[in-house]
Order: sequence, then structure tokens, then C-alpha cells
Amino acid sequence: MAIRLGDEAPDFTAETTQGTVNFHEWLGDSWGVLFSHPKDYTPVCTTELGMAAKLKPEFDKRNVKVIGLSVDPLDSHMGWEKDIEETQGTAVNFPMIADSDRKVSDLYDMIHPNANDTFTVRSVFVVGPDKKVKLTLTYPASTGRNFDELLRVIDSLQLTAKYSVATPVNWKDGDDCIIVPAVSNEDAKEKFPAGWNEIKPYLRVTPQPNKVG
Repeated sequence: MAIRLGDEAPDFTAETTQGTVNFHEWLGDSWGVLFSHPKDYTPVCTTELGMAAKLKPEFDKRNVKVIGLSVDPLDSHMGWEKDIEETQGTAVNFPMIADSDRKVSDLYDMIHPNANDTFTVRSVFVVGPDKKVKLTLTYPASTGRNFDELLRVIDSLQLTAKYSVATPVNWKDGDDCIIVPAVSNEDAKEKFPAGWNEIKPYLRVTPQPNKVG
């Protein structure tokens, strides 16, 4: 069953490279990124896991915990992590779920039979502190993910969860935002003291609220 935005992220208990993890408990009050890998010892995944490890300071800054998943067993993960450190120049610093029984993969609909009935696709789930799914991305096995985009989306999700704004096309942290149509001009005066540029009544552009000082 497909997981939709706003659904509660299915809870699970699984063995990982950093011990047994109960997903909701492990998340606590953090945001989470759960991302799957078709299998161990694959070239694209090796680069992705290295990049995720290098970006740990960026994830930490955003209160985001990262957890990976592959359908291979734990001893395979441990061996692969040595290769990742050797080839990518950084040790894997987050847990990797050993999902050989495909329990978590099935919970999150990560195996797409028309793509491959054995391996997971490259799925990404961003989960909020409320345990709700905020973002889903699905890549084919042949295409590596863009972690700059993942961080950009997390910045937008966290900003728009706190303020009555949306982020326009190609927005990056620090760029102007759009006041959501549900906020009247009267209320906007209080919410956005820096003011706004009304291009159209439904398109009001304002400086990013948490960057106005």
C-alpha cells in the first residue's frame, strides 16, 4: 500500500548496524530521513551513503536523523561500510537497517515489481517530529539522489511548518517567500512586519521570516 503525504510513518523495530532501532522511539522529537538502497556493494549507493555521512553536520543543524536500509543482512552491511569509508573518504555515521525479510521495505512500499521484484527502488521518506510523512521521493535504481535538493526541501518543510509562507520555484534558504493565500492582508501586517510586495492579490512576496532581523 502506497504511503501518502500526511500519513503516519509506519513504525517498526529492526536490526541495524548501530543496534536494534524502534523507529518512532529512535526519532524522538527529531525530523528523520529514511532512504533505501537496492542492495549492498552497488556503485551508486556507495557514493550516496558517503555523501549522507559527509553531510551529517548539515543534518544535525536541522535536527534531522538519517537512517538507511538495504535488503541485505547485517554482516554484509558491515563489510560494505568498510568499502564506503575507503572509497568515499568518510565512515558511515548513521544506522543501516538490515531488511533481509523485507519487512520494512514492504511497510514502505519500497519494492516495485515492475522495476524489480527483488530489490528496493531508491526511496526517500522525510518524516516530521509528529511522525507524519512530509516528503516522498522515488528514484530508479540507476539514478543517484541529489542530497542538495533533499536539504533544500527540508529547509522549506521546516520553514513552512512554522510560518504562514510557501517557497517559490528554485527557492533556497535565505530567498524571499510567498505569503499563503489564507492569510489576509490585515493579518499579514502582524505576521510579516517587514512587509511584502503584492505582485497579484494571490502572489505576495516577503523576506524569509526567520531571516529578518
